[in-house]
Amino acid sequence: MIFVPPLPLIRRNAIIKKLRNCGAVSAETAKTLAEAGLINPNIMPGVTERMIKKGIIKKTADGRYYIC
Repeated sequence: MIFVPPLPLIRRNAIIKKLRNCGAVSAETAKTLAEAGLINPNIMPGVTERMIKKGIIKKTADGRYYIC
């Protein structure tokens, strides 16, 4: 049996961790994914969009993110 790592889950957890560590917890303190320290911030955009739809994170009008 081949093991396939759960990459979307790993990415989701990395986004949450990076936003929390840089203090992005409100619209005023929101950061871009690059500013939060994510490597390849544009990879797996579907994961980021699902997190927004589920209310895990929010996106500001200027493209920054923060944890809800």
